[in-house]
Amino acid sequence: MRMTLHTDYALRMLIYVAVRQEQTCTVMDVAEAYGLSRNHLLKVAMRLRDLGILATTRGRTGGIRITRRPEEINIGMVVRATEEDFSLVECLQSSGGACAISPACRLKGMFAEALRAYLAVLDKYTLADVVHDGTVMRSLLGIDFVSNGRHA
Repeated sequence: MRMTLHTDYALRMLIYVAVRQEQTCTVMDVAEAYGLSRNHLLKVAMRLRDLGILATTRGRTGGIRITRRPEEINIGMVVRATEEDFSLVECLQSSGGACAISPACRLKGMFAEALRAYLAVLDKYTLADVVHDGTVMRSLLGIDFVSNGRHA
């Protein structure tokens, strides 16, 4: 299975905001840290806001911030909520696909089982598991804090 860029960017954005220690940042901060498109990340931020994982504030002092503790954000849930299609093969599509051997083929069951296993592994982890020690992540993402807690 290959995740969409939307899901990849959602996970990266969550990592970034989690290591910010609940400080507000901007979508542009995230875009610059990862070298990604701000426009794509805006869509991701809106989706995460709709899921209740991020809070967004407009205006000059606005930005995005995480609304839950990283321990409460399940990776499997994020992937399920941001992926649009889990059809690993045509016969897993909601329409059933058009494969001539579908009624007798056992691949559909095997791929469905593999998908369940894939998601079960992701369900075992939270955002806290990903960011474990935020010090290294902050360094890699170029996040420094000054005494007032704002991003330098």
